[in-house]
Amino acid sequence: RSVMTLLADSSQTAGALSVTRSTFPDGGDGAPPHFHGGASESLFVIGGALQVLAGDEVVVLEAGDFITLPPGLPHAFGAAPGADADVLAVFAPAADRFDYYRLLARVNAGEADPAEIPASGERFDNHYVDSPLWRAARS
Repeated sequence: RSVMTLLADSSQTAGALSVTRSTFPDGGDGAPPHFHGGASESLFVIGGALQVLAGDEVVVLEAGDFITLPPGLPHAFGAAPGADADVLAVFAPAADRFDYYRLLARVNAGEADPAEIPASGERFDNHYVDSPLWRAARS
């Protein structure tokens, strides 16, 4: 089971950044292909291995590895097959992302309509895209 810990949001950093820590079980999915229009997303692998889509390539990051995904670059991530992943994610500048993660939790609990996720794209600067490369890498 994936677990996300909300560490710092826009309101706590004067809009500079937001930070989360996520753990994903063996091969577990993290975020589907998406991009941010106004923020970069940086991922630091604390432990395990993380499979990452970064534009038109798929890479595996291991403990101690770091990647920055600039605004506009389609990306996705999940634990690499055969590995768990423990990941720190930093968005800069911040959006009020914690409400987005709370929405995901409500959808997963059956308390909100899944259609609310793509509909929230502008509010949370989270724009979903299709990636045949990512689908192939995760199959």
